[in-house]
Amino acid sequence: MDRFVYLTFDGLSRGAVYAAFALALVLIWRAARIVNFAQGAMAVAAVYVGYSVTEKTGSYWLGFAASLVFGLLLGIAVEKAVMRFVDHSSPLNGVVVALGLVLIVQGVLGILYGNEYRPVETPFRRDAFEVGGVALLSRYDVFVFAAVGAVVVALTVLFTRTPVGLRMRAAAFAPDVSRLLGVPVGGMLTLGWALAAAVGSLAGMLVVPTELGLHPTAMDVVFVSAFTAAVVGGLDSPIGAVTGGLIVGLLLSYVSGYLGATVAPMAVLLLLVVVLLGRPGGLFSSSKARLA
Repeated sequence: MDRFVYLTFDGLSRGAVYAAFALALVLIWRAARIVNFAQGAMAVAAVYVGYSVTEKTGSYWLGFAASLVFGLLLGIAVEKAVMRFVDHSSPLNGVVVALGLVLIVQGVLGILYGNEYRPVETPFRRDAFEVGGVALLSRYDVFVFAAVGAVVVALTVLFTRTPVGLRMRAAAFAPDVSRLLGVPVGGMLTLGWALAAAVGSLAGMLVVPTELGLHPTAMDVVFVSAFTAAVVGGLDSPIGAVTGGLIVGLLLSYVSGYLGATVAPMAVLLLLVVVLLGRPGGLFSSSKARLA
């Protein structure tokens, strides 16, 4: 029982990070109706900037802020310089361009920083609190939950309570009609990419210190888990992304704890296949069958 409790809290901690990264994927989907397969590479680039600033200044929080700002600016640059010129008549075009961006970003990072793993410090201790001799959450885990919770609340308010959120969704679903109604479609797409890249940078800053360390490909495995989380919850649902992230985190923790770490990636892929076959729109999808 002690092991189960420990694995549960460990899974929730992992899942919170996957939820943040899944939120970044959901943001892009809601804004531009594409899946950004370069999200992981962009997040790593932002983490490298935060790492460099922290190394120069000795302040984790300056590096943390620099990472988020760089991620936001990188999202703007990618949308304006690359994705805006992609032919979106086929969804495959955006996927191919995003995969090309992954290779470019990872190659540049390898040239600038090298391919060795770099340890990244956390702002809080990772020693877990113990209750009845069972390790639960650490101070850093609490920080992760607080950061992800703040993002979820902010995005929920943005999309449900503000005109900007409504314009972003309108620009994604019906760009031509939105232009006729005076919505700056280009600006809304850019804003969506910027917010998604910033959230992805946050997820990178949260997860990299808990893994092997900083590396040009550090987010590749995380991307697979986060993509599964987004699909499980529904690519159009921020709440679904959070729920999916927690489900994937718990699944990875239980499978790793009871069956071994080598089986965990297979479990994630199996979950993805099951959801795609049973409910392709995700657990929180609200799509209805069309009547011709």
